[in-house]
Amino acid sequence: MTDTPSLPPGLIIAAPRSGSGKTTVTLGLLRALKRRGHVVQPFKCGPDYIDPAFHAAASTRASYNIDSWTMRWPLAADLLVRNSDGADIAIAEGLMGLFDGVVQPGRWGNGASADLAAAVGWPVVLVLDVSGQSQTAAAVARGFQDYREGVTIAGVILNRVGSARHTRFVSEAIEAAGLTVIGALPRQANLELPERHLGLVQAEETAELESRLDSLADFIEAHVDIARLIKLARRGSVAAVSPASIRPPGQRIALARDAAFSFVYPHLLAAWRTAGAEILPFSPLADETPDSTADIVWLPGGYPELHAGRLAGARRFKAGVREFAQTRPVHGECGGYMALGAGLVDAAGQRHEMVGLLGLETSYAARKFNLGYRKAELLDACVLGSPGDILTGHEFHYASVLSAPDAPLFKLQDSDGHNLAQSGSRRGLATGCFFHLID
Repeated sequence: MTDTPSLPPGLIIAAPRSGSGKTTVTLGLLRALKRRGHVVQPFKCGPDYIDPAFHAAASTRASYNIDSWTMRWPLAADLLVRNSDGADIAIAEGLMGLFDGVVQPGRWGNGASADLAAAVGWPVVLVLDVSGQSQTAAAVARGFQDYREGVTIAGVILNRVGSARHTRFVSEAIEAAGLTVIGALPRQANLELPERHLGLVQAEETAELESRLDSLADFIEAHVDIARLIKLARRGSVAAVSPASIRPPGQRIALARDAAFSFVYPHLLAAWRTAGAEILPFSPLADETPDSTADIVWLPGGYPELHAGRLAGARRFKAGVREFAQTRPVHGECGGYMALGAGLVDAAGQRHEMVGLLGLETSYAARKFNLGYRKAELLDACVLGSPGDILTGHEFHYASVLSAPDAPLFKLQDSDGHNLAQSGSRRGLATGCFFHLID
C-alpha cells in the first residue's frame, strides 16, 4: 500500500481511572448519535468482550477491539480502516485510565488507550468523576493536556455532579485551565447497568436492553452538548500498511455459542470468515452437539461456572464433543478450557462433572484473580499453529486450578517476561488454556 488511509472523524472517550463513567457516556452517546441519523462506528481500546457487545446494540454496528500490546499494527490498522468504511463518525471507548498500560511495550505500545489516540489522531473526551471535589478537578484535567505528545484533550464531560452550584465551580475552573466542558451529568444511579465480577453483565442477559440504552441516550442528550461534541471530532489517519492475516483453526469451525460461551473477539471471527472459514454455532446449554462435518470444535470463554449444573447434565453435548475429539481437534479458551476439564467446583463448593477430555480441575469456591497480557510460545503443533509460533493475548478469570495433569500447550509469559505456571493443557487432540488469543 502506498497511500495513507483516512478514517472518519472520531473521538476517544477516556478517563483518569476505571469507574469514572466511560461506558455510560459511550453507550448513551452511541445511541444518541444513531437516533440523530449518524452512522457511528464503535471501537473498544484493550481486551474486553462485554463492552463491545453493548456498543453493537447501541449503534447497530459491530464494535472491534484495538489493542497496542497484543495486536500487530497492520492488524489494528486494517480493523480501523475496514470497519470505519461507511461511518461518518467513530467513537472509541478507552480502558482503565487514559495512560494506563503495562511497563514493557508490546507490539506497538504498552496497551494504553492513549496509544490509539497518538497513532490515529483522534482527540480525547475526558470523563471526570467530580464527586467529592470541585476546583481540584481542574488540576486533574490540566495534568492530561500535555502529558503525552500526540494526544489531544478536546473536551471534558463532568460526571456525578451534585448540584448546579457544584457544576459551576468545576466548570469555571476547568475552562480557566484552557479546557472545554461539554457536559455535566448528575448522579443518577438508576441508569447504571448491572455488573458481574469481570465487568458488566453481558448484553444478551441484560433485561430490557433497548429501553435501557434509550434511557442512557436521553440522559446524554439532556446533559451533554452533542452538537458541540461532534464538532470536536477530528478525521484520523493510519500509516500505510498491508493488512495482517490471522489463520483460522479450520475450514469449518463448530463454535460453542450461548450464555455460557460468549467471549469471542469479533475481529477473530471476521478474520476467519475473510480467510474462507465457515462458522457453525451450537449451544452446549441447549445440549446440542457440534456439527459432524466440522473440522474443529472451538469452545470460547464465558461463564460456565454460572451454568455448571446444566453443562454437567448436558449428556448429548458432552458425548458429542468426546466423540468428535477421537478424530478431530477440540480447543477450549478459559471457560471453554474449564468445560473440557474433568470437573468444575462452583462458588457453593459443589463439583460438577465436565467433558473430561482434559484432566483440569477448577474451583470457584476459593476464587483467585488472574489478569494480564500473555505471550505464548507453542511447544507442539496444534490448531493454534506450529512449534515456536508466538501468540499474544489476555487472561482474566477468578478460577483456582486444583489440578492440571496434562502436557503443557505452550511456554507462557506475562507482560514483564516472567514465566507462568498455567501454560495450558494438551491430551490427544484436545487442547485448552486460560489464555484468550488476540493475535
